[in-house]
Amino acid sequence: MTNVFSHAPFARFLSARVGSIAAQQMLMLAISWHMYDLTSSAWDLGLVGLFQFIPGLATTLFAGHCADRMHRGRIVAVCLAAQGATAVLLAVSTYMHFVTRDVLLGLSLVLGAIRPFQMAGQQALLPMLIPRALLARAMALSTVGQQVSVIAGPAVGGLLFAIGVNAVYVTCATLFCVSAAMYALIRYDYVPPPREPVTVETILAGLRFVWSHHLLLGGISLDLFAVLFGGATALLPVYAKHILHVGPQGLGLLRSAPALGALCVGLMLSRRTIRSGVGKKLLLAVAVYGISIVGFGLSRSFPVSLVLLAISGGADTISVVVRQTLIQLETPDRMRGRVAAVNTLFVGASNQLGEFESGVTATAFGVIGSVVFGGCATILISVAWSRLFKPLATRETLHRLDV
Repeated sequence: MTNVFSHAPFARFLSARVGSIAAQQMLMLAISWHMYDLTSSAWDLGLVGLFQFIPGLATTLFAGHCADRMHRGRIVAVCLAAQGATAVLLAVSTYMHFVTRDVLLGLSLVLGAIRPFQMAGQQALLPMLIPRALLARAMALSTVGQQVSVIAGPAVGGLLFAIGVNAVYVTCATLFCVSAAMYALIRYDYVPPPREPVTVETILAGLRFVWSHHLLLGGISLDLFAVLFGGATALLPVYAKHILHVGPQGLGLLRSAPALGALCVGLMLSRRTIRSGVGKKLLLAVAVYGISIVGFGLSRSFPVSLVLLAISGGADTISVVVRQTLIQLETPDRMRGRVAAVNTLFVGASNQLGEFESGVTATAFGVIGSVVFGGCATILISVAWSRLFKPLATRETLHRLDV
């Protein structure tokens, strides 16, 4: 760990990442609770996810092209500043009593359009800040930083609700601005690439690269389908209010619980990386994730629910670290932005579209039926991918042995 932190650009990257993700988590917590408080509708909670997914679908591949043609740190800084402006707008409109269902959905569209540029820039930037031999450890530490933010963000956001929703929005705006300044100051060996026209071929290059590499396609699509069905985040406000009866403060703890499990596993992986049976352990982690989601869906105990969500977060961290490290190691730098964009597209689909799926199935089968169905589907996906993507299932180490 000392060797990793001895690289100042990575340390600055990690600090800025912690602040920005904490702000994003608080902002999403505030928007989801604000929406449910206004409408009391699981369908509208699902729409928040859908309205973030749609513009991301339209901009993600172009975002990857930009990440391969521009300074990646500055791209992320601009994206965070824009999200800070969105938080300010939410605070002002709330103070002026202008917030409606349509305002929240409209700003969700804005956030959805911005984040692909941020995510593509972040993912492509990290390998430039750390030696290749330390990448897996840095990836685990980056995941730890993310989970610290995911724990602290919703928990602090829940406490700030005692003051008012505007306290959450103002805090988010401040964190976004500080993080944007830190990203803008990151320095790495940046050589502007040769100018070339933006064409359909250059924009789709990342998609073609992933499609031609069965291992990458299997890893990225595994996340898409597993989290698409297994995610329960969109329905946590319903669980907090009507099933577990714990209110907005309890909602903050529910949102933080997966991150606590992820933090513990991430710290373990930052000290000792997975050295063998990488593919099998990845698929097993996805299956454990699905099992924990099924248990959460059936639970009526708040402590038990927190434990099951923590287990889901720990299992998901193994999946994230393995998949992200494989993506970075298997992708040349000239393609990292566009491949990161494809990964962002799949991750966005699994998260935002997964929230919409949760809203739809909750409307059809009830909230509990939706969560249990999703967890079972995730288990089946793990089994199916072990047969459909043999290069992924049989991968032994993170680094290819022939390199």
